[in-house]
Amino acid sequence: MSTIDDKATEVPEDAAGESAETVPPEQEKEEVAEKKEINKGLVIFVFIAAFVASLIVGWILFPMVLYTQENQPIDFNHALHLEEVENSCESCHFFREDGSYAGVPKLAQCVDCHDEVMGDDLDELAFVENYVQKNIEVPWLIYSQQSDCVFFSHAAHVKAAKMDCVSCHGDIGESTSLKVYEKNIITGISRDIWGKNIGGIKLHSWDRMKMNDCAKCHKEETGNQGACFQCHK
Repeated sequence: MSTIDDKATEVPEDAAGESAETVPPEQEKEEVAEKKEINKGLVIFVFIAAFVASLIVGWILFPMVLYTQENQPIDFNHALHLEEVENSCESCHFFREDGSYAGVPKLAQCVDCHDEVMGDDLDELAFVENYVQKNIEVPWLIYSQQSDCVFFSHAAHVKAAKMDCVSCHGDIGESTSLKVYEKNIITGISRDIWGKNIGGIKLHSWDRMKMNDCAKCHKEETGNQGACFQCHK
């Protein structure tokens, strides 16, 4: 009887070898390395996806929320007016006798030429009927309007330093229509001051007009970026 039991419980040598077989160390290392590579690739993918998403939110979606878009009361053709005047930009944006800058022309200056409707342009008609005839100043939205705490002397830059208007205002003199005005809902300042590119990248000198842009230009031209009180009165 014991002989029969021994035979029944006897395990073939081949089967015993298979059950005792283990994964070779080399193969185990390869599997571990492969899993690490997969995890590493997943981490890199998640990082890149999060980075791209943050750029989209910060550079595209956030500015859409931060800035409101407003149209000017009426349109204005700078290129057409520059063809008609003799003294370029200063024909309308002139310096007073005391050296102060007049800025955007007042209605009284425009009336010299626009006391009556000229041509069939709808904006010309709106200007004469809504502002000239009613003696109301046009509530222009100023793209380059700085904060109240900032003092800027056009005379010092245009007259003394001989800077061209294009340096800060770009090619607006060649424009036939006014661009949309974008206002920061927190500060109330035009987006042109901060710059269109939230990363601060500038392709032209007029792309941004922040304090560090002014300081950089001053240092390059004069070797000194100037004292605080020169701009902040």
